[in-house]
Amino acid sequence: MKRKFAVLFSILVFASLILAACGPAATVAPAAPAATEVPAATEVPATAAPAATEAPAATAVPPSPTPPPAPVCTKMDGAPTVAAGQFGSADNPIVITFVPSGDTGKITKAGTAIADCLSQMTGLAMKIEVGTTYAASIEAMGAEKAQVGFLNTFSVLLAEEKYQIVPALANVRKYATNSVDPDKDLAGQMEPFYKGQFIAGADSGIKTFADLKGKKFCFVDPSSTSGSIIPRIVLKANGIDPDKDITSQNAGSHNNVAIAVYKGDCDAGVTYIDVLTDSSANLAKDYPDISTKVIPFADTVRIPNDGVQYIKTLDPKVQDAITNGLLAMANDPGGKFVLKSLYNVNAFQKIDATFYQEFADVLAKAGVKASDLIQ
Repeated sequence: MKRKFAVLFSILVFASLILAACGPAATVAPAAPAATEVPAATEVPATAAPAATEAPAATAVPPSPTPPPAPVCTKMDGAPTVAAGQFGSADNPIVITFVPSGDTGKITKAGTAIADCLSQMTGLAMKIEVGTTYAASIEAMGAEKAQVGFLNTFSVLLAEEKYQIVPALANVRKYATNSVDPDKDLAGQMEPFYKGQFIAGADSGIKTFADLKGKKFCFVDPSSTSGSIIPRIVLKANGIDPDKDITSQNAGSHNNVAIAVYKGDCDAGVTYIDVLTDSSANLAKDYPDISTKVIPFADTVRIPNDGVQYIKTLDPKVQDAITNGLLAMANDPGGKFVLKSLYNVNAFQKIDATFYQEFADVLAKAGVKASDLIQ
């Protein structure tokens, strides 16, 4: 019995082993799927950063012109005093006359500035007038309607001869010259004399005085020293009769003569040296090529400068006050600017009554009498 039980037990054990061997295989966890490769990133072409927009170049703004200095017009010590109604008061002012030798607008502006400054310095009321002609300024002094004059040289001689006006100051300027001037080495020096110049259109064929015969010629004014009187003497000395050999006319001012030659209204003319480039005349502003289209071909003799004169009955104390005031203006930057813009004056020189005598003698030898030329 025990034997049968042991055998049965063995069979059961063996069967268990067989069943274990024949059981389903252990479930293997499925392998993790291969990692899906991420497709290579599509290269996005680098977008170039837009070039910085260049700011447009700044438009150059021209600097504002520096305003000219104002004249210093400090009241002078010992200046004359006048009561209301007296000569030199606001209701009875001193009159200064200016000859129309340039642009009358500019002369009026500068002359007014001079009168205003002198009034502040001297305490005397002053006003100005610009003569319609050179002769008008002379006659204003002769009739004592003007007591102070800024006359040109020949007008001084006329007024001295006829009305005994008193020369007090001569204008001093940097000597202006041109390409045909034998005194060109004096260029820029301060001198109390100047010259006139004969000018012609660059394409006119006029190079000598002889070439003027039969041509249209512009003078300034019959009483203009460098613009008529002296040139007439020079023309005669060079074989040209200004009343017969040329067709002449008066343009009224040096500026007008240059412009008339530039435009062809006159073949040639005469002005002071050198109206074509003078900053006071400033012709290049409206005619930029005037100094190439109009050229000088001859000059006059030396001419003593214009200046300041008084009528002989003007109180000497008043004369001194005005003279000293003008000298003070000529030493002040603002005053210099005004005087320069008037008649291109750089300074003043005190003179006596003999200053113009030598020049008057030259005219007399040429047969020119000042009194015969008063209009």
